[in-house]
Amino acid sequence: MNYLGIEASVRNLPELDRDFFPLYKFNHAFLASAQKPVGVAVERSGGEMASVHTFIHGTPDRIEADRYYIRRLVKSMLWMKGGWRVYISGDREMCEYIRECFSADGCQAFDWDYFSHIYERPFEVVYAENLPEAKDSPRPAGGHFDGCRIGFDAGGSDRKVSAVIDGETVYSEEVVWFPKTTADPDYHYDGIVAALRAAAEHLPRVDAVGVSSAGVYINNRTMNASLFLKVPQDLFDAKVKDIYIRAITDTFGDVPFCVFNDGDVTALAGAISLEDTNILGIAMGTSEAGGYVDENGYITGWLNELAFIPVDANPGAMQDEWSLDIGCGVKYFSQDGVIKLAPAAGIALDSSLSPAEKLKVVQKLMEEGDLRAAAIYRSIGVYLAHSLALYHDMYHFRHVLLLGRVMSGRGGELVIEECERVLRDEYSELAEKIHLALPDEKFRRVGQSAAAASLPEIRK
Repeated sequence: MNYLGIEASVRNLPELDRDFFPLYKFNHAFLASAQKPVGVAVERSGGEMASVHTFIHGTPDRIEADRYYIRRLVKSMLWMKGGWRVYISGDREMCEYIRECFSADGCQAFDWDYFSHIYERPFEVVYAENLPEAKDSPRPAGGHFDGCRIGFDAGGSDRKVSAVIDGETVYSEEVVWFPKTTADPDYHYDGIVAALRAAAEHLPRVDAVGVSSAGVYINNRTMNASLFLKVPQDLFDAKVKDIYIRAITDTFGDVPFCVFNDGDVTALAGAISLEDTNILGIAMGTSEAGGYVDENGYITGWLNELAFIPVDANPGAMQDEWSLDIGCGVKYFSQDGVIKLAPAAGIALDSSLSPAEKLKVVQKLMEEGDLRAAAIYRSIGVYLAHSLALYHDMYHFRHVLLLGRVMSGRGGELVIEECERVLRDEYSELAEKIHLALPDEKFRRVGQSAAAASLPEIRK
């Protein structure tokens, strides 16, 4: 495969997407001939820093490849760890290019606006003679099982809630809702409160509430989330930023609570399920949620928004409707990924159905042994293998826990089988280092809400 003059060999391609160009393969082929040292660092809250020393070619014939490599690296670092300031060292022209890209009028304008918004300060790109060193502040979270707890998980197509007593789930409920298409934040608030009350009916009292929700949350406040995509900015500021705080305190008063990104809760669910650490959690549902628990069992404070990390270097890759970028994880590891591949498999899906309903059609075909549906899940398995190689370069995980409705049933099992086959064939060393895990069916679907219940520590 060739893109921008960078030639890479790929033995395993998705049968329904032969133009897929794994970004991992592009990066490693690129670096094989790059010799000019450059650095990229990204600063986030509290002076925490992601920092990478790498290389470019620095020659006229490779300028477009150099620019593409650094632009995707910056984007990946931002969505993995978060940040509001980017440092570039080693090449001033590259710094200027990245500054132009990540600006109001640049090709990465969405990223520029997004990170300016969630950190509530102007996004900037600066040149650094000396690249700042990496700095992280991981912290323990979750694993509290005492008392009567409620865990709530807000997805884009359904919401889940669990009532837990001393670590035992006594009630779970899953309700379809449509948060991403609803502009009235009272709809979201009422749905959250209804779920909390439903769980509370199965508890003698409520000692604590934990929330797992797609988006970025700082001090339990909603800074940005696709769940509230249609909510106007003035209503977002007035009613969404504190929506979980209001819903919990209005319903239960002064009880301990905390709100975490759903990807982090996926990783915590993995730690609980596997009784181990160093886990990358990936939830394939409405979107792709990522989370990471480090070697010490701590949450890192990184964004882990895998949905917007590029995985495909194909210039014709599918565009995400929200970010307007191409080749990012959301179109490969979510219900959108299944729907995207359906036409290539020869499956016509009724356009009047919601995305969740379209997924159910494919899942039903898969359970019936339909070969067309099997091709979809095998293709996702190939995507996953190549992307895990990319993610491992970033996280160095030991376990991968796979959750979400896309991974339900026989389809999820086939994704794992094909992924492991490709890993053995194309990434044998990595295949020996990592372990892919699927919880049991019920835990796959409601495990995040149960894990969310363990987040807060009960005041003694």
